[in-house]
Amino acid sequence: MLLKQLFILFISCFLLACASAPEDNETVADDGGSNSNDCIHKPSIRGYIVLDEQNLIVDASSRRSYHVVLRRKAYGLQSSLFIEFETTTSRVCARFDGIRYDDGMSRDIGAIRIASIRELGQEDKDHLLIQYGRKKPEIEQTPAPQDVKGAEVEELDEAARE
Repeated sequence: MLLKQLFILFISCFLLACASAPEDNETVADDGGSNSNDCIHKPSIRGYIVLDEQNLIVDASSRRSYHVVLRRKAYGLQSSLFIEFETTTSRVCARFDGIRYDDGMSRDIGAIRIASIRELGQEDKDHLLIQYGRKKPEIEQTPAPQDVKGAEVEELDEAARE
């Protein structure tokens, strides 16, 4: 009897978790904001840039870029030869999917889950690249100081001069 109740409890929890997961037709607000639970269509992935052992920028078709944050550090990720996105569907989503990579020691690391995926604009992508030292900031030239005609300063207290 206890086993039957535990089984029903397990199934109920599973159904509740599925019901609270975001649907594919949920959209981001029109204000240009991004959702931390974005997904990437796996066949559209064209490349990636490793920022550090826990952060990646993934480039996809249509000039889209995504900031992918892993749940834990992936030691050796920066020197890996390849990264493989592991998913059971054609979409790579945060919390459900992960990555595998070659750490250079020819051993199976196992999948590291993805904590969040956020779509980036070009300015956000440049900011991340600069923040992680993958791109040098553009140096803006400050304009040369110009002479400005202003009021002359007149001292009123003669005792202050001495």
